Amino acid sequence: MRATFRALTLAVIGALALTSAASAAEVHVMISGGLTAAYKALVPEFERKTGHKVVTAFGPSMGTTTNAIPMRLERGEPADVLIMVGYALGDLIKQGKVVADSRVDLVKSPIGIAVKLGAPRPDIGSADTVKQALLAAKSVAYSDSASGVYVSTEMFGKLGIADQMKDKARMIPATPVGEIVARGEAEIGLQQISELKPVAGIDIIGPLPEPLQKITVFSAGIATAAKEPDAGKALISFLASPDARDALVKSGLDPIAAGATH
Repeated sequence: MRATFRALTLAVIGALALTSAASAAEVHVMISGGLTAAYKALVPEFERKTGHKVVTAFGPSMGTTTNAIPMRLERGEPADVLIMVGYALGDLIKQGKVVADSRVDLVKSPIGIAVKLGAPRPDIGSADTVKQALLAAKSVAYSDSASGVYVSTEMFGKLGIADQMKDKARMIPATPVGEIVARGEAEIGLQQISELKPVAGIDIIGPLPEPLQKITVFSAGIATAAKEPDAGKALISFLASPDARDALVKSGLDPIAAGATH
């Protein structure tokens, strides 16, 4: 009797193990910098809860650098989930590379200003003081993604300093702007606060004032070539859930309520 019971028990355990292994998936994710800090904190919890393994490739939402998400897709790198700037994800949907009805807007991300740790802290309380700080700086850095596109093509013009910034402001491809500031290669850096926060050696002065602020929406979607779409949807649902909220807020992001449109 005991031998028979033990054999049955082992058989059931073995069957459960096989079922668990069969349901566990390897989810390939491509993600841009805006959500990276929160994502790194949340993925271990998702893996623990689901048994899925997450494999991540990091890169900008746009551009032609080697790591940029559009370039990774062009090379045929595996992707189940894409997490990136919302309008860039929208472009991929139009190109047929992302399943249209899989899109979920996750967070809103404001642009911040940083200087090297220990450097004088400029007044950024108004559009005029930001203008004066930028004119006084010897060098300014901005990203090659959504925030940098806005800063270089709209904000400088709005402040009337586009010509003055041509020779001292530069776009930083791939590398976080905060790292450039921390190394002393730029006096002022502008990027999403969530991308500045993980960088050591900088002082985040704060967000751009309201008249200059540009909020970026970060969204997630399932790649049309996904091999594990169901596991990918589970990951997106987890990132959009209340369980993820604290990590998102801590990293400088504003979670978007489920069902909200932007």
